[in-house]
Amino acid sequence: MTEVPHQPPQTARANGIEICYEIFGSPDAEPLVLIMGLGAQMIHWDDEFCRQLAARGFRVIRFDNRDIGKSTRMKGGKRLGALELLKLRALRIPVAAPYKLRDMANDVIGLLGALQIRSAHIVGASMGGMIAQELAIVFPERVRSLTSIMSSTGNPKLPGPTREAAALLMAPPVLEREAYIQRYAKTWKLLRAGSFPQDEVLDRERAIRTFERGLNPAGVVRQLRAILASGSRKERLATVQAPTLVIHGTVDPLVRPEGGKDTAASIPGARLLMIDGMGHALPIPMWPQIIDAIDEHANTATAKLKAG
Repeated sequence: MTEVPHQPPQTARANGIEICYEIFGSPDAEPLVLIMGLGAQMIHWDDEFCRQLAARGFRVIRFDNRDIGKSTRMKGGKRLGALELLKLRALRIPVAAPYKLRDMANDVIGLLGALQIRSAHIVGASMGGMIAQELAIVFPERVRSLTSIMSSTGNPKLPGPTREAAALLMAPPVLEREAYIQRYAKTWKLLRAGSFPQDEVLDRERAIRTFERGLNPAGVVRQLRAILASGSRKERLATVQAPTLVIHGTVDPLVRPEGGKDTAASIPGARLLMIDGMGHALPIPMWPQIIDAIDEHANTATAKLKAG
């Protein structure tokens, strides 16, 4: 494989905050933005995953959402943990939040502006899929295509996480290095919902890299507040004009498969790809299928745009 151009991490001023981003691929290639999920740094889009996408002819942009990694840490929100917030949601009590998913979508628009990109292919995973959906609803002219992975509409009627996955969300944060590394491996083994030795051997290295970039437990809780306070997008998704691909795993323990099915059913013309044996993760053996699907979807959308 030819060497993929790589622009190392740097910071852009966007929507009034600092956003850390990184770019793989040629500056004149089709822009493709990757949005990560709850509490997940941009490096959870694996370096090699990004390189492989870039090798397909995309300018791949990954970034840390606000309140995570090297992007701006926000303030506000009562000091409630995930358990208390999920209880409020279960009791249908409104959750207050210092920001919502719409604000996080505005961050992406700000980043595109800073990079002088008028529109891009948008790919979001989990909470990132929710932000991507919000982008497609509110800023249709900025979204060339939408790919929503292991995400949901926010529809309260959908089934919640499995008991084990819910316990992960509710567990108090671990800040000591070795304990964090152990928790990381345990967490991702559960989320992958199966045995994936190629990933398991990398868990320690990935955990150390995440730890060294900096943890922000309060930020993770604020992101969870943003999800809960933003409500359902189901009705508004009927207005989405961008060509849409929905990817979901058949054994996802955190955002159940019904979340992906509901997303695809809510967006006109959306295509649903259910990946057998995939949980709430992007395991290495499934990269070819996922990357092929994103590549084909984005290129089809580009061809239609050029055809007018």
